[in-house]
Amino acid sequence: MKSRFTPRPLATALSLLLASAIPAYAAPATPAAPSKPAAPRNAQNSNPFFQASPLELQYPQFDKIRDSDFAPAFDRGMAEQLKEVEAIANNPAAPTFENTIVAMEKSGEILGRATAVFFNLSGTDTNDTRKKLQSDYAPKFSAHGDAIRLNPKLFARIKALYDSRDTLGLDAESLRLVERYYDDYVRAGAALDEAQKARMREINTRMAALGTQFSQNVLAEVNDSAVVVDSREALAGLTDAQIDAAAAAAKSRGLEGKYVITLLNTTGQPPLSQLENRALRERIHKASVNRGARGNAWDNTAIVAEMTRLRAERANLLGYPDFASFSLANQTAGNKEAVNRMLEQLAPAAVANARREGAELQALIDAEQKAKRQPSFPLEAWDWDFYSEKLRKAKYDFDEAELKPYLEMKSVLENGVFFAANQFYGISFKERTDLPKYHPDTWVYDVIDQDGSKLAIFIFDPYARDSKRGGAWMNSYVSQSRLEGSKPVVANHQNITKPPAGEPTLLTWDEVTTMFHEFGHALHGMFSNVNYPYFSGTSVPRDFVEFPSQVNEMWADWPEILANYAKHHQTGEAMPKALLQKVEAASKFNEGFRTTEYLGAALLDQRWHQVPADKLPEASGVIGYEAQALKDVGLDYAAVPPRYRTTYFSHIMGGYAAGYYAYIWSEVLDANTVKWIRDNGGLTRANGDRLRNRLLSQGGSKDAMVLFRDFTGGKDPDIQPLLERRGLTGAAQ
Repeated sequence: MKSRFTPRPLATALSLLLASAIPAYAAPATPAAPSKPAAPRNAQNSNPFFQASPLELQYPQFDKIRDSDFAPAFDRGMAEQLKEVEAIANNPAAPTFENTIVAMEKSGEILGRATAVFFNLSGTDTNDTRKKLQSDYAPKFSAHGDAIRLNPKLFARIKALYDSRDTLGLDAESLRLVERYYDDYVRAGAALDEAQKARMREINTRMAALGTQFSQNVLAEVNDSAVVVDSREALAGLTDAQIDAAAAAAKSRGLEGKYVITLLNTTGQPPLSQLENRALRERIHKASVNRGARGNAWDNTAIVAEMTRLRAERANLLGYPDFASFSLANQTAGNKEAVNRMLEQLAPAAVANARREGAELQALIDAEQKAKRQPSFPLEAWDWDFYSEKLRKAKYDFDEAELKPYLEMKSVLENGVFFAANQFYGISFKERTDLPKYHPDTWVYDVIDQDGSKLAIFIFDPYARDSKRGGAWMNSYVSQSRLEGSKPVVANHQNITKPPAGEPTLLTWDEVTTMFHEFGHALHGMFSNVNYPYFSGTSVPRDFVEFPSQVNEMWADWPEILANYAKHHQTGEAMPKALLQKVEAASKFNEGFRTTEYLGAALLDQRWHQVPADKLPEASGVIGYEAQALKDVGLDYAAVPPRYRTTYFSHIMGGYAAGYYAYIWSEVLDANTVKWIRDNGGLTRANGDRLRNRLLSQGGSKDAMVLFRDFTGGKDPDIQPLLERRGLTGAAQ
């Protein structure tokens, strides 16, 4: 998940800009909140990044941080880290683990603090100032990273330690750290000749700029592509609260009397499941799928073409035939052949399921149109969600709108997500109102360990806003490390539509499971118990990082947990057992669609990265290349487009390049783990302690598959539980 050029975990956000693992987004087309005015600085009012935060667990001083603080902190932080690195590289003493590797782990404190806050805020609450800082500093950060990773004297010391690692008397974690440092520097180009290093620097600088521009374009066009609706009648099918929210969104854009449907970053858009107006559904769908390829200021086709070619060239410099081979070499998958085998095993069954589902929807359309004495029409992508909801209700007497009154957001968080963590792991939570916030729509909690000590601080940021990137994610402001004596400060983010003032926030079932999912990442960060910053929390292979979060989803519908949080927001009545049974009965409904849209995106990712540079298209051929790639693997089912089209596929233009398969690869591990937990007593403290101690607390300090086998008692993962979960057993027959 994380590509590092500096060993400090607090600089992870900086390295993520270079690899764009979590895309850094910038200001939307609509005006964002102005940056805070710079306050006069004096000895008592210095830059808050120049020293560790005095707040508990080094929680960021959001009330004191100004946008004008970032550039000075970046400049001073880079300068100081380069001095530290030069001192390490030029140390006349022979290289030792302490004077080289540990010294690198301790370097870059100011830069780490500043970048952790900056890139996290750029994702959650950006503005024009932060946008400019991202653009200005992307090439500077790239050059800074190369100055460290391509330093020949530093690499010589690391290599000397690596070559003699078995004679150093190191413990297992320290030995692994030496090995990881050496591998990282080789993969960064440290072993190349000077001409190759020069080209590597050029590529890295250009890729940093392209990644920043791509992510900025995606957010800008999400806002620019919002669909304006003239009348309330056109929104028939939406709830009154949803229509009021659309009116409020229009008013905020100066469109009084109109309605605005904002877009999410995925191809699919939630209102399509409710809107009765087919023409409006088509408008929304086409606005979504054409993002990044409309020939406007936010067109990403040229960026895609150049970025994928540069990645292929970079891989060639490092001795790999293509970027996927380079990217997968240090993942649990190991190589592209393993990824292809898994995806090719799943794709035929998934598409067969999807086509059967589509045939049922077409029959429903035909019958409905016949009853209206109107001609029928072929099922299109913008019809799928609308008619699948009708079919779900007909098959299971179940309308997702029936669930929402029982899924009030604060109850889901505190009585569901937190309650599950308390029952399974013994930890508890206490809301804080005294710590500063970067946005008023956030909540802050102390996390108390089972022995009464403070484990972490947790920030919850649920609502969508124009200044926030799409999707849901976890990030760290402070990472755990025994070397540094630090404990975690982590955050979860979602993009839930904020209701009008005074109205409760009622969630969809997908938003509920997403909340449990993201908290699984948070637990991975909070339970970290490692020596070195390098291995902290979620610093694991990209195709392993989603595994713990997917496991945590199991508690969303666990009877004991569900009964504790799923209560009517007005009456307090528990969700009726019959309604839950309907939800469970419908759990595999539409699974062909869900798996096919995901696999479409995952296989597109591989097609962009498994070929050499001379086989990749120019900008004008990006859309055609995508269409042919889907056709070649049998995923060209028009009614089920990929979850992301290439031009707004932020994962693969960022740190998940050649790695979007990781979600389903991790789900194989997840399905096996959930089965183990169920088979061994379910929601018990013994099982929670086992998962925490053997896996979640270890971060990246051990091989990922060793951790998995340690938890499961030595068993290797089996794909069968995943096939059963997704209803894919025998589906391709």
